[in-house]
Amino acid sequence: MRFIDTNIFIRFLTNDIPEKADACEKIFKKAVAKKETLFTTDLVIAEIVWVLESIYELQKEEVQDKVEKILNTPNLICPHRNLILSALTLYSEKNIDYIDAYNALVLKDEGIEELYSYDKDYDRIDWLTRLEP
Repeated sequence: MRFIDTNIFIRFLTNDIPEKADACEKIFKKAVAKKETLFTTDLVIAEIVWVLESIYELQKEEVQDKVEKILNTPNLICPHRNLILSALTLYSEKNIDYIDAYNALVLKDEGIEELYSYDKDYDRIDWLTRLEP
């Protein structure tokens, strides 16, 4: 098993440096062919979302589509895959920051209905009440 970092995903998804994108594609093809198992983390996924939005200026729906494809790669392990997929949907549907969507779903799982924040994105989430200190 090998860890796969943000920049490998970004090169593959954007094809901004074609020779690197081709090399990265070979890694994913090995995973699909069950010749290699890959591992990544929630933070890598969050960084991918941030890079695609801020550097490549992709719309939320495009980001969601690209990250979902990543997470559906055979032999790619991401420990909180289902949480991430749900967060991507919430992020896109409610037009909020990905991290806020992720945190909202964690709070829901923990039974937490109130939070302290100045971030008004949380106001778009039905099951949360945002409190300002």
